[in-house]
Amino acid sequence: MPDVSAPKLTPLMLNHAAWVTHDVEATADFYTRVMGMELVSTVIDDTVPSTGDDFAYFHIFFKMLDGSTIAFFEAPGLPPRPEVTHPAYEVFDHIALQAKDREEVDRWAAWLRENGVSIVGPTDHNGLIYSIYFRDPNNIRLEITTPLDPDWNNHGDRAQVDLKGWCDTKKEAARSGQNVGAALVDYIRQQRKH
Repeated sequence: MPDVSAPKLTPLMLNHAAWVTHDVEATADFYTRVMGMELVSTVIDDTVPSTGDDFAYFHIFFKMLDGSTIAFFEAPGLPPRPEVTHPAYEVFDHIALQAKDREEVDRWAAWLRENGVSIVGPTDHNGLIYSIYFRDPNNIRLEITTPLDPDWNNHGDRAQVDLKGWCDTKKEAARSGQNVGAALVDYIRQQRKH
């Protein structure tokens, strides 16, 4: 039987996250001027190396202070992205960028407003993180956040318990013919009481 144990590999850091843009010029302006990122690399090609697909494209990278990047592809003739099937996708799908502290998040909020960018927040997520939310010219939801709990990403034991409780609740609801969403709301409310 093959060894299915974890390979003991964990990525070092985020190299880049990439999306499609239909206006690379507006995207470059936003990420360099508004977000303060450096334009660090581009790739221009007529074939996608990983797939062999024939697309003329311009791939552009913007660097953050830790060296990680956000990237975009502009490919002429791409149709607009399809509409989302549920509003939750517009809320949950996002990328969070870390600021130094709470005061810096507030400075970001003021700066973005000065540049005509609508924001949501600031929001204190139950003492875990403090965030603002906004959209780039491609309608990608971005978050500027800072940890309020210095160990915010070191609660693995609690996360395992939460994951098991959530999954067990879903399975039991499905097994017993309950509405899964309603069962999860009850589970959340019970957890909140503790």
